[in-house]
Amino acid sequence: MGIKAISKPLFCHSKLLCISLLYLFTSLFLALYTSFISPTNCLFRYSPNDPIQTPLFLYNSSYGEHKHALPTFRSSCNSPVYFSDYWAALKEINEFSENSTFLGSQNLRYIQGNAASFGGNFSIKKRFSYFDHSDDGIEIPCGFFKQFPISNSDRMAMEKCKGVVVISAIFNDHDKIRQPKGLGKETPYSICFYMFVDDVTLKGLQYHNLISKNSDGNSVGVWRIVKVAKEHLYENSAMNGVIPKYLVHRLFPNSKYSIWIDAKMQLVVDPFLLIHSLVIKENVDMAISRHPFFVHTMEEAMATGRWKKWWDVDGLKKQMETYCENGLQPWNPEKPYPSV
Repeated sequence: MGIKAISKPLFCHSKLLCISLLYLFTSLFLALYTSFISPTNCLFRYSPNDPIQTPLFLYNSSYGEHKHALPTFRSSCNSPVYFSDYWAALKEINEFSENSTFLGSQNLRYIQGNAASFGGNFSIKKRFSYFDHSDDGIEIPCGFFKQFPISNSDRMAMEKCKGVVVISAIFNDHDKIRQPKGLGKETPYSICFYMFVDDVTLKGLQYHNLISKNSDGNSVGVWRIVKVAKEHLYENSAMNGVIPKYLVHRLFPNSKYSIWIDAKMQLVVDPFLLIHSLVIKENVDMAISRHPFFVHTMEEAMATGRWKKWWDVDGLKKQMETYCENGLQPWNPEKPYPSV
């Protein structure tokens, strides 16, 4: 009886071919996994604390059709920032919020009064005199020389925010409302999300049936919509937008931490993780992100004029000239830029 020879498959005779096929099938599996099975998770990472996977809000297909978010160049799985455990960050921030003495905050005193503009009509020299503030007994100017024109119900709700608040604003319907991603399951119930809009933006939301015309209190996903009557503020929408951006501590007097999100960007990391990693662990008062495109104020001003976000180009030019007259210097690589 002879011995029957069993031949190997043809592709096994070539090591290079075997390795190539293994690489091909592995690549296909990883592509399918990240695209369909787990599009928002980091590869092979699973825990019961993974972020919320379901959409926070479903928009009409026509809403914000030509308003695109600034691109994200880095995956959250490849972030240079080490983010803490979600539950540990949540617990620590809640403890800090309950005991404000941990924050080392001081009770500032603000100048009260009425003026023709919201910010008051102070000269540059007068404003500079308040920059080096050391005497807690001195009152300082901080806006609100006219009442911020929002409803009483919104104002009362804002005063009830005692922990973390996330703020954004859309004026003159320049942008679209973007829902945050990567939120932990307790975050939508523990953090205040506020979107300030003017009448033009509000009408756009109503046109797309995102909010009701007959309701005073409206929400789009996690965002509570707050209408600002800009006819009682500044004619320029860009000037109105910086009020919630810079005066969060006055609009939300009982909040302990705040995050400002430009409406052209989308929040993709849980606010608890951002605050814990960038502020609490670093023992700093503030963290500022690097602009994705510009490193100098003049570049931002030119882009603002080019995109017609600020229609008064002559006023914008005068503002930049004032900055330069008072010490604004061109940016160079030797200047420190301590941000990520």
